[in-house]
Amino acid sequence: MNDFEYVGPELELFAEVHNWKSYWSRELRPLITGDVLEVGAGIGANTRYLDAGGHRRWIRLEPDVKLASQYAKDPEHTGSASRYEAVVGTIKSLGRTREFDTIIYIDVLEHIENDREELEGAAALLRGGGRIIVLAPAHPWLFSPFDAAVGHFRRYNRSMLRGISPSGLCLERLSYLDSAGLVLSMANLFLLRQSLPTRSQLRVWDRWVIPISRVLDRCLFHAAGKSIIGVWRKC
Repeated sequence: MNDFEYVGPELELFAEVHNWKSYWSRELRPLITGDVLEVGAGIGANTRYLDAGGHRRWIRLEPDVKLASQYAKDPEHTGSASRYEAVVGTIKSLGRTREFDTIIYIDVLEHIENDREELEGAAALLRGGGRIIVLAPAHPWLFSPFDAAVGHFRRYNRSMLRGISPSGLCLERLSYLDSAGLVLSMANLFLLRQSLPTRSQLRVWDRWVIPISRVLDRCLFHAAGKSIIGVWRKC
């Protein structure tokens, strides 16, 4: 387990996209309850956007020991009084000794080769009424050099997420986010073909495009976007 090393170089770049993180986390926070497992927590950049408080404990699971060590040393999230716990490992290595009310995958499931098996393992750790929440890149036809560079196995559409629904869970939500950003992703795929965006490109997207998507997504009833949300609940 400790031999795993994350190959994607984008974590530090995307840690600065505050408008985007504020947008998707606002959609997800009302669904997060009880004891929480954040799978593939990386450097911990998403936790503060997701955690609105009131949760009993928050386990940040990360298979890369180097990444996990970065947030394990965060003084805000360590100490005997902290609700946070950093665990190096995967769903499989957790075993069946822990149970959670919410299990979260933020831009993680696309990095896992056997995604169906992963969600089945997560479902086995859910309490009754608990949720699995997934945010992932959308549309297989948008798979680009960027996706390959950061270790994505796939991008998802609605039928793909329906197809890996875990046993005993009901699909509660399937919707797209960032419809305006979809145009930028198409431009990168067909014109720029960049393996990584520049910081200036990310700033333009985060500062100017995301506010447009906040409005446009509602107008389109979340029927289009470059990211997709999937939520399952234990029946």
